[in-house]
Amino acid sequence: MIEIILWDVDGTLLDFDAAEKAAIRAMFSEFGLGECTDAMLARYSEINTGFWKRLEKNELSREQVLLGRFEQFFGEYGIDTGIAPSFNERYQLSLGDTIVYRDDSLNIVRALRGKVKQYTVSNGTVAAQTKKLERSKLGDLMDGIFLSEKLGVEKPNTAFFEKVFSEIRPANLSKVMIIGDSLTSDIQGGMNAGIKTCWYNPKKAPQPDHYRIDFVISDLHEIAALLDV
Repeated sequence: MIEIILWDVDGTLLDFDAAEKAAIRAMFSEFGLGECTDAMLARYSEINTGFWKRLEKNELSREQVLLGRFEQFFGEYGIDTGIAPSFNERYQLSLGDTIVYRDDSLNIVRALRGKVKQYTVSNGTVAAQTKKLERSKLGDLMDGIFLSEKLGVEKPNTAFFEKVFSEIRPANLSKVMIIGDSLTSDIQGGMNAGIKTCWYNPKKAPQPDHYRIDFVISDLHEIAALLDV
């Protein structure tokens, strides 16, 4: 029986794509950069994903990711790359302005209170995630919040989970499960940590062979039946 859930935030509990699009467009307006088209948003998202994957592999520092993604994006569209630091700072806060729950996640998490321990584990920045968790009320329902920026190491690194476990002290790792949408961060992280893995796969993408995935769900409502609670 699962006793502890480690929840990913972006793309799992909350719709990150919606927040990202709203924040980028808001910052383009704030900085007087004109219209940010759908094509530009798609390109930024592609660049951003690539930078975060390099962070997961320890190829880049967090600072290089946060600024580098905008510097590349701005460079491709002829925008002054010198505004990247200030743009990123405002963008982090703006990310928390748009709260879109995945599959009624707030009520799902609320229903699990008292039945299992629940923690968030996220690679998102402290500024962005703190605001998101406060405004969404998800933070109030958690037994603890673990952000890689505070821990000094990212998912999927084993050291990230070791720091989490040193705080929550699980009696048995076989009763801990991570739920997340990212194969490279959440599922690989769960594999590295020796805990159960639950892949949130709403798009029903093909399951790759080289990951140990204990459970696959396409809707967060499936969690209750999975836990038999």
